[in-house]
Amino acid sequence: MDPIYNGMPAAALGTEGWHKPWSGGNGGNCVEAMKLADGRIAMRQSTDPDGPALIYSTSEIAAFIRGAKSGQADFLLT
Repeated sequence: MDPIYNGMPAAALGTEGWHKPWSGGNGGNCVEAMKLADGRIAMRQSTDPDGPALIYSTSEIAAFIRGAKSGQADFLLT
């Protein structure tokens, strides 16, 4: 069984390798991402680094980024 799972404590993934690609201008509240050894992506809330990690496949992240770039997520900004 895979020891890395959706909702696991982000601290269990370690402290190295987390990046803040979407930070800036929000008082330090941002999403952090880490590429896992198997290619999946873990995401966590920067203000709660011990909280849950959401685990996504590369195809899920790619679909999200493509959709955001094409404006499909713009409704979240209004």
